[in-house]
Amino acid sequence: MPTQTSSTAPESPAGRALDHPERAAIRLEDVLHALSDPMRLRVVRALAAGADALACSEIELPVSKSTCTHHYRVLRESGVISQIYRGTAKLNALRREDLDELFPGLLDAVLLAAARQGDRLGD
Repeated sequence: MPTQTSSTAPESPAGRALDHPERAAIRLEDVLHALSDPMRLRVVRALAAGADALACSEIELPVSKSTCTHHYRVLRESGVISQIYRGTAKLNALRREDLDELFPGLLDAVLLAAARQGDRLGD
C-alpha cells in the first residue's frame, strides 16, 4: 500500500518522520484488516480511552517487541493511528477525526462491540 506523509500526522524531528496515508488514501478494507487482530484492537481501545497520545511502552501487549512493532506499523499504514517520535519514544494517537469523516460510526461501533465482547468473555 503506497503511503505519503500525511498533513494530519504531527511533525517529527528531521530524519525521523514516519509515513502515514493521506486521509483520502485511507481504504475501508485496510482499516477493517487492521482492526481484525486482537492485539491491534487492544491498542486502538487503549488509545480511544485516553485523551492524549501514548507511547508504545504504555500499552501492554502479551507479544514480543518485534511483533508489537509489526502491529503498530499495520495500524499506522492503514490510517488508524498516527505516530511521531518524542525523544526515543514513539507516541501513538488514534486518527479518530479522519476515520469518523471517512467512515461515520465505524470506529464507535467497533469499540462498542469490542467492549461488549470483552464483558461477555471476561477479557
